[in-house]
Amino acid sequence: MWLKKNGLYLLLAISVILAILGVATSNFIFKSGTAGMGIIIILWLNLRLKNSAKDTWWIFAAFLFSIVGDWFLSNMSGNSLMFIKGIALFFLAHVGYLLYAVFNGRIKVVFTGILLVAYLAFFFLVLYPNFTDVPLMVASLVYLLISCFSLGVAVGMRGGLAAKQSFVLGIVLIIFSDTIIAFKEFVDYHTFDFLITPTYYLAHIFITFSLIKRFESNVPNPN
Repeated sequence: MWLKKNGLYLLLAISVILAILGVATSNFIFKSGTAGMGIIIILWLNLRLKNSAKDTWWIFAAFLFSIVGDWFLSNMSGNSLMFIKGIALFFLAHVGYLLYAVFNGRIKVVFTGILLVAYLAFFFLVLYPNFTDVPLMVASLVYLLISCFSLGVAVGMRGGLAAKQSFVLGIVLIIFSDTIIAFKEFVDYHTFDFLITPTYYLAHIFITFSLIKRFESNVPNPN
């Protein structure tokens, strides 16, 4: 009875444990654990929901692309082509987050404009002088743009406060983690490297928690 009622939160707790193991080890199973558990939770939700939740498949795809993208970045060993492939897959993940948010709201134009100005300034003033690889520069710029639009639409989402705030926080954490990666890879600044993986895993956890909160009242309770 307890397991049926609280199973989603138990899976989320497992996701937290996998995040800790992912930070502590280099095992890719653990490193992909938060996105993997998010996929399992989405499958569980879609099996048990009273109403259709087709938009959650965009998050499903985003988590899947994140796992594959993380594999490329984990195995790049200085190979810029592997890094570009990783960025491309994380770009597709952001498309998934963006489309999910679009189905549940609309873009905050002013907020997105301010965010774009800030991050474009960061790109051209801080990152651009360090690029020697044109394809990598273009890929990084395109990824930056989709990241800003993802957050801009997330901020404009409708629905319950807990679900919305958790989703927005998840996207913010992804962008924060990516910003540290940019400093690490392109500026050779390593002070905050230790925050890259914890914030990345927390992002998946908060996005998954957002889905649970959104559909909590629609998941049938056992008698």
